[in-house]
Amino acid sequence: MQIDLNSDLGEGYGPWAMGDDAAILGVVTSANIACGGHASDPDTMVATLTLARAQGVRVGAHPGYSDPLGFGRRIIPMSADQIERMVAVQIGALMGAAALAGVPVTYVKAHGALANLAADDRAVADAVARATRAISPDLALLAISGTELELAGNAAGLPTYSEVFADRAYLPNGRLVPRSQTGAMLHDADAATQRLLHLLDTGKMPVLGGGEVALRAQSICVHGDSAHAVAMAQAIRHGLTAAGVSLAPFA
Repeated sequence: MQIDLNSDLGEGYGPWAMGDDAAILGVVTSANIACGGHASDPDTMVATLTLARAQGVRVGAHPGYSDPLGFGRRIIPMSADQIERMVAVQIGALMGAAALAGVPVTYVKAHGALANLAADDRAVADAVARATRAISPDLALLAISGTELELAGNAAGLPTYSEVFADRAYLPNGRLVPRSQTGAMLHDADAATQRLLHLLDTGKMPVLGGGEVALRAQSICVHGDSAHAVAMAQAIRHGLTAAGVSLAPFA
């Protein structure tokens, strides 16, 4: 069995750093790099892309609401056309930085509130897919499993892949438990790994409060923005490979 391991990186800004990107890049197979919306700037983008190239990690664009103060985790009222333009411009910005760093951008993954809204709002999902396809129909779309964004990517003819989260709890409908709720984040690496192995074996993700929900998984996200992120990611990688799961980019 083979699966991709990804993380959201390059989320600092100016002199402020978010997480230990260099260490996380030694663990993951794909890096979703912020594009100047919820975080990052030209220097941070180029530096993170250069680190990814040196580690042989595949990179994708990680656009989100232009809301650094809210870290892209607040919904900003925008029309679908405005979202399309915002996403296209952010992808283009990262591709410009990637040209300087000498590494190709091969996929797009929406960030935070934008990804959560696109999970259920088909107009928003279509806007993200249209923006991605407008930049290049060869770009893949990495979408939260079982969402409208996944359907929109397929409808747009984009290579579309399904993502699950190693360190986030799930609701019975397959959506992520909001961060504002108790139990939304998983902090026990062994428990997170066992949950992932169960999903890979059965196609079903355990949910908060008991029960399971069927989800597809071609990539697993481990977050890089917490104090224990590196140790968590390393433990999950070790647990997966020890169980015979090989790690490789999803495409």
